[in-house]
Amino acid sequence: MKRKLFVLLTVLAIVSIALAACGSAATPQTAPTAAPQATEAPPKPAATEKTVTIGFTSSLTGSQEVSSKRQVAGFNLWMKQVNDAGGLKLSDGTVVKFAAKTYDDESNKERVQELYTRLATEDNADFLISPYSSGLTAAASIVAEQNGKIMITAGAAEDDAYKTGNTSLYQLYTPGSQYLLSTVDMLKGLAAGAKVAVVHENDKFSTAVVNGLKPYLTAQGFEIVLEEGYASDTTDFGPVINKVVQSGATILLGGGHYPDGSTFARQLYERKAGLKFTSLLVAPADSKFPELGDAALGVSTSSQWEMSATHTKEEAAAMGKAWFGPSGKEFADAYQAATGEKPTYHVAGGYAAGLVLQSAIETAGSTDAGKVKAVLEAMDIFTFWGGVKFDTSPNAHGLQTGHTMVVAQWQKNAEGKLARMVIWPADVAVAKPLYPIPAP
Repeated sequence: MKRKLFVLLTVLAIVSIALAACGSAATPQTAPTAAPQATEAPPKPAATEKTVTIGFTSSLTGSQEVSSKRQVAGFNLWMKQVNDAGGLKLSDGTVVKFAAKTYDDESNKERVQELYTRLATEDNADFLISPYSSGLTAAASIVAEQNGKIMITAGAAEDDAYKTGNTSLYQLYTPGSQYLLSTVDMLKGLAAGAKVAVVHENDKFSTAVVNGLKPYLTAQGFEIVLEEGYASDTTDFGPVINKVVQSGATILLGGGHYPDGSTFARQLYERKAGLKFTSLLVAPADSKFPELGDAALGVSTSSQWEMSATHTKEEAAAMGKAWFGPSGKEFADAYQAATGEKPTYHVAGGYAAGLVLQSAIETAGSTDAGKVKAVLEAMDIFTFWGGVKFDTSPNAHGLQTGHTMVVAQWQKNAEGKLARMVIWPADVAVAKPLYPIPAP
């Protein structure tokens, strides 16, 4: 019995060794590897929002009040539209919104310098917009240059500020020296060789216009029989009008700003000065001008922009220019919806100043002043306002070279109401010039 048990145990041991040997020779089996799990993309960082402060003064009071308020209204509309649309989206994901820092300059040059110094050094404005009028802008430009602040100059056409070595100013308006040249071109076909009286406000802008006008008049064969300046606060133009009548002039060119220009036009009418054509700066471009009644009829002006001659994408394409911003109708409709008024060129200029800054920031992809400045230096765009391009030569840096003027005149429309109508150039005119203007 013991022997059988021994044999059985021996057999089992041999079988166990054999099975173990077979197991070690077999190909090892491994558990199947799980498929890799898809890795979720990390969430995009939230867009960085940045507020850019734009500093400017406006004339809530003083001689520039009317035009200045219109310029600011246009600029504020642009800023509101950008912010309401969620701001500017830059290529790096930054969202830029705008805030205005502004003060009442009271139409005073000394106050302008004080306030722009505050804007640049205390309020730390990122960019500046000029006040309205060339005289006030000249005062502000000194501060902008001293502090290296880019300033878009709207409502300032005088040339001299761009010929003093400034490098931070960028002019939106056609330069003052060219303001009345298109009017002279038109008059060549109406009154060649006529006697002209040049009567103007004694301020920087009006003087710059006249300095460009006089040699052009002479070169085109007109006779200047009177040149007369007057103080900005003049309210009695009787002595000046007497000189106009005595000179034998049939054409009067000049003026200045709204308060003096509207008063001058009214008194010319009341005095029955016998002029066949009158063109005044600034005042006739304002929608308030027809409040003069019949004294407004026939008075013309050089205009930076008119809705009836607004610039278009098609015009830009024909010139090979890049288009930027809304159409003129879109701008005008938005302004009228917000204010109940039709925009003047002062309004359009304020809005266009915002567009220029917007285009520069978006193209630069940055709010860095150096990068924005580099874009402004190379800018050559078209907006509803017209062409925008800046002289970059050392002797005229920032002077506007891409924008042209039109001539508009107050005439009676089909309903017998006074309306400002474009009369030159011929390709954008909606009416023929009223010449001679009706006698009172």
